[in-house]
Amino acid sequence: MALVLALGIKTFFVQAFSIPSGSMEDTLQIGDRVLVDKLTPWFGAEPERGEVVVFHDPGDWLKDQPVKHQNAVERQTQRVLSFIGLMPSADEKDLIKRVIAVGGDTVECNAGGPVKVNGVALDEPYIFPGATPCGDDPVGTVKVPQGMLWVMGDHRNGSQDSRYHQQQRAGDGFVPVKNVVGRAFVVAWPMNRWATLPVPATFKGPGALAAVATAPLAFWVRRRRVAEAAGRIDHP
Repeated sequence: MALVLALGIKTFFVQAFSIPSGSMEDTLQIGDRVLVDKLTPWFGAEPERGEVVVFHDPGDWLKDQPVKHQNAVERQTQRVLSFIGLMPSADEKDLIKRVIAVGGDTVECNAGGPVKVNGVALDEPYIFPGATPCGDDPVGTVKVPQGMLWVMGDHRNGSQDSRYHQQQRAGDGFVPVKNVVGRAFVVAWPMNRWATLPVPATFKGPGALAAVATAPLAFWVRRRRVAEAAGRIDHP
């Protein structure tokens, strides 16, 4: 019964992921373990601006990353922890970034300026101290196609994100919504870094999702929104 429950939690609800690089500093540090809500995407809710999401490599984003070699004990440990959902599989090629824009949005990212979404400048206090919003990888103005996301690391000067891959080849900077594994909602380990990962205030406003602290609450809020959009829930 416990095994079935563990597999169910991993498959449908929550999974732990470890942070392998500094691209999301200072929000996430190398070695942090985050819990990822896998339930809401499973029910059709899509990522929203400001959320930190884990997603499958959309197309060789990780090809230049060094391969981590493990000894037999490390490999077996990861297999066991992956089986019960406490670590990702060694075969999974996943990344973690912040959603800046969604399908239909226009992103402006110019050297010396702030990131703008649909003409509105973002206030981004979560960016790594000393990093510039767009300075190291300016891409000008980009329209995000429907069904796609524009993602960026919080350590803007150390993240090969949508900007970098757009520069490499136009169109390669977008992440398909279908590639999203789930939303990271809490830093669970180490204990002295325990913290929730709410949606920053700059992304809140009319129609925006308020910050949520737990996956179940996120699930019910989003399910209601999806149902309202489909006309299945009447407004009070």
